[in-house]
Amino acid sequence: MTDSRVTIKDVAARAGVSKGAVSLAFNGKPGLSEATRDRIFRAARELGWAPHLTARTLAGSRVDVVGLAICRPARLLGLEPFYMEFVSGVESVLTEHSSALLLRLVRSVEEEVAVQETWWRGRQIGGAILVDFRPGDPRVAAAERLGMPAVAVGHPSLTGGLTSVWTDDAGAVGEAVRYLAALGHRRIARVGGAAALGHTAIRAAAFDEAARALALAAAWQATTDYSGEEGARATRSLLTASAGERPTAILYDNDIMAVAGLSVAAEMGLSVPGDVSLLAWDDSQLCRLTRPTLSAMSHDVHAFGAEVARTLFGVIGGEGVGSHPVATPVLVPRGSTAPPPG
Repeated sequence: MTDSRVTIKDVAARAGVSKGAVSLAFNGKPGLSEATRDRIFRAARELGWAPHLTARTLAGSRVDVVGLAICRPARLLGLEPFYMEFVSGVESVLTEHSSALLLRLVRSVEEEVAVQETWWRGRQIGGAILVDFRPGDPRVAAAERLGMPAVAVGHPSLTGGLTSVWTDDAGAVGEAVRYLAALGHRRIARVGGAAALGHTAIRAAAFDEAARALALAAAWQATTDYSGEEGARATRSLLTASAGERPTAILYDNDIMAVAGLSVAAEMGLSVPGDVSLLAWDDSQLCRLTRPTLSAMSHDVHAFGAEVARTLFGVIGGEGVGSHPVATPVLVPRGSTAPPPG
């Protein structure tokens, strides 16, 4: 917590600048060199000082807060490693800017549009991070209409004219399927996420394309809500077929479902990877704690969140930051994948 005995005057004296320079630095205004700005931030950290947000609002300055609304059930969000890592990455950058994250769980995209408008018109946020895009997403037009600085986490085909940061999901899915096929698998399934999400559709199309290109004997796809329960249900449905008709390899859209799939295989008396190979997505600590350890399409989600936050500050500062991809998930083979039986 901020020590009330320390004032902006103390920070200015420690940094060897005027109080006005401290104000410029913490409001993200031009007029200071990067060296001076860094010296001011360092002095503030050493003294344990941060600007009082209420005072800045009353002075007419927008609060240094970034908005993030997520349309997921609270129970599921608390269990999913992806968003915990993503938010951690965002927070790491916000801390550098003495900013805060305003997080809200919503029940629909329409509710999110209303929430973002309330935040922006009420001067509660300086910009927003938008996630989980859908085809024809109404948030694109809403953000443009409001003139709200925003960064869209999604492929440009889904995010309109908004600055976007994304991963090459199609490329990663293709690599995963080619890897399983190279091991000798000809019957491969994919347990995907929510059908309405744009990145789910991109991954589904890439899976179908790879299956056709490799002339697989069979390729199945199922959609879920990303939960372990749904992942287990989909896995059970795939593995209840007779031995010659069920998949010998399954690709999952997150690691929670892959862990659930591992449990289902054990429940059914099937060996992993002896009878069926499992390949996860994202590669959180969960993948390295299971037995066998889970092969995964590894993605540095913390770095992804940090890059999104840095991009948003560039948009807010008018630095002309363009849309760009981050590193494509890479294959990390572990104990859950091997050639098919027989």
